[in-house]
This record gives sequence, C-alpha cells and structure tokens, in this order.
Amino acid sequence: FALIQSRTPKSEMSRVFAALNIQNSGFIVAAAGVGLAAHAAGVTIPQLFLGLAIANALVAIYIFTIVPEFLMRFLSWLMVRALYRLRPHGIEANVPDEGAALIVCNHVSYLDALILSASIPRPVRFVMYYRIFNIPVMSWIFRTAKTIPIAGAKEDRALMLRAFDEIDAALAEGELVCIFPEGALTRDGQISAFKSGVDKILERRPVPVVPMALRGMWTSMWSRRDSRLGRMRVPRRFRATIEVVAAPAVEGSAASAERLEAQVRALRGDHA
Repeated sequence: FALIQSRTPKSEMSRVFAALNIQNSGFIVAAAGVGLAAHAAGVTIPQLFLGLAIANALVAIYIFTIVPEFLMRFLSWLMVRALYRLRPHGIEANVPDEGAALIVCNHVSYLDALILSASIPRPVRFVMYYRIFNIPVMSWIFRTAKTIPIAGAKEDRALMLRAFDEIDAALAEGELVCIFPEGALTRDGQISAFKSGVDKILERRPVPVVPMALRGMWTSMWSRRDSRLGRMRVPRRFRATIEVVAAPAVEGSAASAERLEAQVRALRGDHA
C-alpha cells in the first residue's frame, strides 16, 4: 500500500485504490478457498502457516527486486540503529513529503550516506565520488541504491557532465538528491568551503534546498580523524549518540553555495 501510494499520481489515487481493494478481495476469497482445499487434503495448520511464510518470503524477495532502494534503506536503518543512537531533528518538518528537493550536508565519515538514508523517510539519490562508487562488491550496492557517480572536471569531464545530467533528470522526476558540497571528507573535523557544483545544479533546476548537518561523527572510527593521527581504527564507544539536523528549505532561486555553507555551519555548531 505504501509503495503504491508513493508511486501513484494524486489525480489517480482514488481509482487506483478502488481497483486495489477489488483485487485484494479477490485474493482473500482465493486464499480462503486454497486454505480449505489444503485442509481437506490433509494439510495441518502448522504446515499451512509454513507454506504461507515461504510464499510471503518469495513475494518479498520479488518486490525487493522491483524496488531495491527500499531494501537498501531498510538495511541502512538497521545498520545505523545497531551502531549508533540516532537523534534526527527537524527532518520530518523540513524534508518535503513529495516533489523534488536538493539536500546539502557536511561530509564527515564514510557512513554519512547511510546515516542520512536511515534518517530521511523518503528514498534519496546520493551523489558519490566515482572511485568509491567503483569499489568491487560495493559498486553493486551503490548501483542498486541508484547512486550517481561523479568526478572532477580534471579527472573525467565527461563523467562529471553526465552526473549533472543525471542529477537534473532525477530532480525533474520529483526525487530527492543529496550532495556533499565540500567534495571530500573533512580532514580536520571542520567544514570546508562548499564547491560551485550546487550552484550549477540550481542554475539548471532551482528546486528547494534543504540544509542538513551531521553531528558527532568526527570522533567515530569511520572518519579521517584516526588515520590523520596514525591511531588504530577502533570504536571509542559502542552506540554513541549522533545527530542529524535539518533546517527549513531554501528556495532554489535564492540559494547559493555561500549561503548554504553558512546555514550548514550554523546547524552543526560546535558538535563536530
């Protein structure tokens, strides 16, 4: 129901759900008939429930092959909730329930995309540096999650232009796209200057921009703090508290890299 509701235009919602209810009623009657027939054939109640469980598992796997981004979001949610005490602030109020929007956030650790995916109730298309995107095995996960690879103009200009085209196409389809405008992980825990990529995106399609900030990830084992100091990468604290903070959306026509950088800095404050 949630999937169909999210994918159906509002103008067709009532007709789609009316047809869906008729279809569901047919399946209920058919299931009752199959259950009665199986019981008459000597199938026990535990066996019947086992068969239903197997059927549900097969259907779930099929659904996940159709919409793999939902499975990726669910796995991200499980992983992040297992590793951290996640405290989102202002996300439900400021991230639009539907329609296109660009999300900008500071970049602290290798888990940032997973944390945001676990915090935002809608699927998000993340823009990722192409060398990380092409890591063996991980590449399959990134492709399944519909991540957009990008490169610098000096490294691969064609890939960079293709990434901007894909970002624009995703926004045109009413999707959420998240970028980390610093362009790289922080090396000292501070926010670096936002690059001009965000301005290029908004010049083509001035969608609302939601500033967000990650707090508490600099001291995690997934940031560059340990490698910078030459220490072993070991967790300092199990299930540490981290925060994801969102501010009200800025109109795309009024947004700029400098303004968004200032807002993200204010959101993060001293909570590196």
